This record gives sequence, C-alpha cells and structure tokens, in this order.
Amino acid sequence: MVEPTSRGRVHRRWRLVAVSFAALVAVAVALFWKLPVVRIDDPFSTVLLDRDGELLGARTAADEQWRFPPLDRLPERLSQALVVAEDHRFWQHPGVDPLAVLRAARQNVSNRRVVSGASTLTMQVVRLARKGQSRTIGEKLVESLLALRLERALTKEQILGLYLAHAPFGGNTVGAAAAAWRYFGRDVNRLTWAEVATLAVLPNNPANIHPGRNRAALRERRDRLLDALRDAGLFGEEDCRLAKAEPLPGAPLPLPALASHLLDRAQRGHPKGGWIRTTLAAPTQRRATEILTRHHGRLIEREIYGVAALVLELETGRAVAYIGNAGRGGRDERGVGQGEHVDIVQAPRSTGSVLKPFLHAAMLDAGELTPEQLVPDIPTSLGGYMPKNFRRTFSGAVPASAALARSLNVSATRLLSRFGVDRFYETLRAVGMTTLSRSASDYGTSLVLGGAEGSLWELTAMYAGLARTAALRPGDMASRFFPATWELTATPVSVTQSSPLSPGASWTTLQALLEVERPGAESAWREFGSGRTIAWKTGTSHGFRDAWAIGVSPRHAVGVWVGNADGAGRPGLMGFTAAAPILFELFNMFDDRGARFAQPSFDLERAAICGHSGMRAGPNCVHVRHGLLPRSSLSSPACPYCKLLPLDADGRLVHGDCESVSRIRPTPWFILPPTMETYYRARHPEYRPAPTLRPDCVARAQRPGALSIVYPSEDGSQLYVPVELDGRHGQIIFEAARRDPRGGLYWHLDGDYVGTTKGTHQMALTPAPGEHVLTVVSGDGESADRRFIILESE
Repeated sequence: MVEPTSRGRVHRRWRLVAVSFAALVAVAVALFWKLPVVRIDDPFSTVLLDRDGELLGARTAADEQWRFPPLDRLPERLSQALVVAEDHRFWQHPGVDPLAVLRAARQNVSNRRVVSGASTLTMQVVRLARKGQSRTIGEKLVESLLALRLERALTKEQILGLYLAHAPFGGNTVGAAAAAWRYFGRDVNRLTWAEVATLAVLPNNPANIHPGRNRAALRERRDRLLDALRDAGLFGEEDCRLAKAEPLPGAPLPLPALASHLLDRAQRGHPKGGWIRTTLAAPTQRRATEILTRHHGRLIEREIYGVAALVLELETGRAVAYIGNAGRGGRDERGVGQGEHVDIVQAPRSTGSVLKPFLHAAMLDAGELTPEQLVPDIPTSLGGYMPKNFRRTFSGAVPASAALARSLNVSATRLLSRFGVDRFYETLRAVGMTTLSRSASDYGTSLVLGGAEGSLWELTAMYAGLARTAALRPGDMASRFFPATWELTATPVSVTQSSPLSPGASWTTLQALLEVERPGAESAWREFGSGRTIAWKTGTSHGFRDAWAIGVSPRHAVGVWVGNADGAGRPGLMGFTAAAPILFELFNMFDDRGARFAQPSFDLERAAICGHSGMRAGPNCVHVRHGLLPRSSLSSPACPYCKLLPLDADGRLVHGDCESVSRIRPTPWFILPPTMETYYRARHPEYRPAPTLRPDCVARAQRPGALSIVYPSEDGSQLYVPVELDGRHGQIIFEAARRDPRGGLYWHLDGDYVGTTKGTHQMALTPAPGEHVLTVVSGDGESADRRFIILESE
C-alpha cells in the first residue's frame, strides 16, 4: 500500500509533466505561428496580351528567365495532371502527407538508397522559395514545418498557382504558362491531354525536354501519367491511345512578336513584369503587320527603312493595331541598324500637310469660310516667305474644299494668315496636339505646312476625333472627340472633353477629304456601289523625310508613316506614293463597304449660295443654288465678287460722264481681282472678263483696280537677290497683272524707267540692298506701286 504522502507526490509529478507538456505545446504552437510564410520574389516576364487575352509578345524577366506571371485561373487539365503525377492527396493533406512519408521510408529502407522523398506540392513550393538548400534530413524537416505553415496562410488553389508559376520546365523556361508557349505555341488552357501530361512530368526532370536527350525516358513518364489519368476516369481508353500517339515537343518555339515596340514601352512602364492586357485585336494586328512587312520589303530597295501604322476603332476609341516600325531588324549593307528600335507611333515628326483639314474646319466653325468659297491661289509673299504649290503652278482662285483636297500650299498659307496663327495654334492644342513645343509666333505660317512636329499617335487620334465629332447627335452632352491621352488598356478611358469644332464643320471637312485623289485602282472608288467611304489626307515633309497618310472611315481611323527614323530624306519619298497604298490596304482589312458618314442634320442648314464664288449669295448674285452649309457658316461674308456694272446697250462699260444715266443698264457681273483673274482665266475659258470702257469714256475715267502688282504681293515685303552657282548675283522676277490685255506696261524702279512689257508682264531686276519702290504704269495712265526691301545675302 502506498502511503498518502507518496501518492500526493506522484500526482504532483504527473501534474507537473502535464503542465510542462502543455507549455511545450503552447510554445510549439506559438513558434509555429511565428514561422515565416515563404515568399517567392522572382521577377516576372512582361507579357503583352490582346483584348481577348491572346499573346502578342513577351520579354524575359530581369534574371533572363521566361517566367510568366501567375495565372488568374488555374488551368484545369494541367492542375489535374499535376496532382495525379506529384501529389494525389494534395487536396486532403495539411502540407505534409504522412502516408507518403511512411511509403517513402519503406521504399528507401528496402532499396538501401533514397528513391522517394515524399515531398508534397506544398513542400516543393517551399523548396522553390528556399533556393540552393542542400537536400538533407534537416532541410526536409524545415521544409515540412514551412509547408504546414504555408497551408495555414494560403488556399490550396493559391499554393498550386505558385507551383505552376515557379516550377522549372527546362532551360530558362520557368512556370507552366511560359512552358506552354515555348514548347507548344499555345495558351496553357488550350493544351491537349498529351501536352499537359508532358508538362506535368517535367519539373522533376526538366533536362528531359532537350531534343535528343533522354527523350525515351520523357515519353515513358508521359505515357505512364496518361495511363494514370485514364485510370482516374479523366478520359477513356481511346483518348489515351490517341494521346500517346502525339509527338513530344521539339526545340523551344519563338514567342509571337506582334507588337514589339509596344511591348518595349510596356516593359519600361512595368520593370517588374506582369500581364499587360491591351486594346489590340491580335488578328488585326497580325494582318496589319503582314501588310507593312510586305511594303517594307519594297521600300528598302529605295533606302527607306521605316514604316509605322496605327488603327483605331471610332466607336470604342480603342487602338486595334499598333506597329511602331515594321522595319525592325532592318540592316544596311554594312550590317548597321536603320533605327528599327525607334517607336515612330510615339515619335514627333514633321507633319507635312496633314494639319490642313483642321484649319479648314476651324474657319468653317468660325463663320469665316464656306465649303465652296473661292480662295486665292496666286503668287504670294508673306514676310519674305513665298509658299509654293507642289506642282509649282497657280490656279488664281479655287473652291476651299478643292484647295484642301488638292493640298494647295499657297491657299492654305493665305487662309492661315487671314485666320491667325495664334488662333490655329490654340485649335490644334484643343484637338489634342501636345507636341507644339514652341510659341505660335515661332512657327508662323509654316505651322500648316509641316513646320510643326506631331506623332502618329496624336495625329491619327485627331482625325478620329474629327469623324466622331461629325457623328454627334442632338442631346450628346459630352463630345465624343478624343483627346490624345488614350491608354492602350482594355478599359476605355472616360472621354468628357468637349470638341472645339462643331459637327457641321467637321462633317463638311470630311466631305472635302473624300475628294482627295486616291492611288491606283482606288481612284475609281465612286464607280462601284461598294466603294469605301474614306476621308483622308497625305503629307510630305520638307526634304522628303516623312511621308504621311491618315484617313477615317465611318468605323475606323488609320494612320501611316513612312521614312527613316534618323531623318534621312529620300528622293520621291511622298505621302501619295509611299504611304497611301499602305493606308488603303489597311482599310481593306475591314468590312466597311457601304458605310457612309451620317449627316449631322441638326447642325447643317440649306442656304442660298453664289454659283460663281461659292460664298453666301449677295444681292448682285444671279447664278444662285441652294445647298447645305454648317450653321456656323451662315454668318460668313456674302459674295463680294458679283457686282453691278454700268453698261450701254451694246454691253460696253460706261459711266455717268460719258453716258446719260437713263441709258445706263446696271448689269450683274462676276469679277475677280486682277491677279486672281489672270490665273483663273487660263483654267476657266468660260470666265467672262469685265467689258472694256467705251473709247469715248477712256479719257474721262479709269477703271479702278484694273492693274495690280502680283509680286511682291504686299508692301514691305523682304526679298533676297538669289546668288547663282558661280557666285554672281542673279535677278528677281517682278510680276504685274492687267485686265485689259492690250497695250504695254511701263516699269520704273525708284523713279527710274527700267523697261516695257507686253502680254506677259514680268520684269527681271537686280536691285541693290535697301528699300525700293516699284512703279508700273499702263498706256492709259493707270498705275500701281509696291514698296519692298532687299536684304543682304548671307
């Protein structure tokens, strides 16, 4: 019998043991929760996707590994195959599989070597996080504890996702997503059972993937897994047989490279990598790339190495194709790169003539122009600058819409001078042009002729904005005009910026751009009922350095640039011949036939228009038609060219001093100013000059405005005397115009007679530097003066 004192001591001892054990358990639990949750901080590849998730391209991670970011959703087939292959009780165990440990111990003892490690997928994730650790029993215990801790912190799906993102798959390919593209050229969710079985057995033997090395072992492991998947009821016997017949992957495949420059831009913006979903459409991007690559092969024969294009959807405002430079990879005969890495879509380049439509629209919107209004196309000097048309000819007077369609530099410069450079500068900024780096005065009138620089990104957006503004309807509170700050993300940017242009002015401008001459077979587009409605414009920069073609259909906007990234010019590099064919081929990618620009009827109004001048009909206009004008143009000036001339019964010009008032017949007559008339008559034989004065009236009166000096075109013009190749001073060609072709003109410089002209009134002179006065006198005594300054030649 144990005495009471002894029993008490025993009880106290057991209580102490129990308390100590409980304390140890508590400490162990506390320490367990203090264990860190392993993290894998490896960098990821930058992966570019289209709007539907299709791969456009990728770059290796910072450590030169192809490691795609974790997937948002586990690939079902690969997850099933991986669990069957590596850890078939993964969804049940707490991170360590006791049954697998016992099995591994039994196998290792019976084989007297390590043949099984009993590592679960969770433990393998821990091992991936603890890089470079030796495989010892102690390390295995650490992995087991950390695996248990990881299971408490993450869901099973998250753990499996970590494994799929970081497991090795041979070479520098890490993660299942990258491996699927590298070995099979497809997204991991689109793999066959044979392909997922191949990937599932690779992480433990990644070297087996190399062609010619251990291929038999790889096939054996894959087929054994296919049998296990069949036994698990995931597919039937026939499917298993067909899966085993599939070949093993060969050498790693190149990844798609459909938007290299955009991928470069994404990588700079996301240095740690990630999935970058864009608004691009892979099929459109692929076709556009093929088109540009084919044209690039033709252009390099002319030493033109760069081609860029941008395609936008008008309805959504999203970019669907972005080719920064199809010349990527181009080399000259010395192997030197030709600027192929420059993303031209974002690079500011000389705009050529592509800004002219916005001047046209702005003047319509301001009520300072009508669509068919005659505008001057005559020799012009503005502050010493003489704009020239491409064909070096003059038409005298041209309808504003035709001047835009024909891209007449002289007319555009004169219109800009009238509208004001400052106002046009602010209009361009309002429609989204951010590349105007200088003041308006620095640009001057060259602003509309290529003196400014713009990017393909912004210029195409501006044309898209013009089309979207034209499509506005009553009640649209916010304009659908695009600012040029779009993002190439799948989520469209909220657009609330008001359009600086009216729908009527925008629509009328598009109608003018429909008349731009098209290249090749496209020139006959109106003859086909299914012809494409494309309002477009070309541009060519000074020195043939940049060729542009930008256009809009009712559904898309397309911009094309052709040239050399280093700015080297090439003879004949012009928008019409180099960029326009590409533009129309890109438009042919879409089924836009039959679509038309809808009239914004609420912002258009029928008005009486002079049939001669295209301006609002005035009281003396006889040939009047009715047509649509933007509401803003209703306040434009009435026609000043239709005047009442005092004629006698024989149709001769008279006045009150030589004919009785009762016999004078006021007759409406369309009369252009002398300089405009001189050039206009050469192209318009139907033009009827004003009648000449009846002989008995000549001595008593002169016809006002019948004589004018064409060049210099304005007082105060600053001119240079040209220097010939031999260094001698050349001559300046002065020019005058007179309605009455009969008789000669007598020329005087600073009061000294210098010569007489008949028919064509041009006089070649070499004035000395300084101020001068040119005087021209007709035989009947009419005269005209022009003051000008000759500058010292540099």
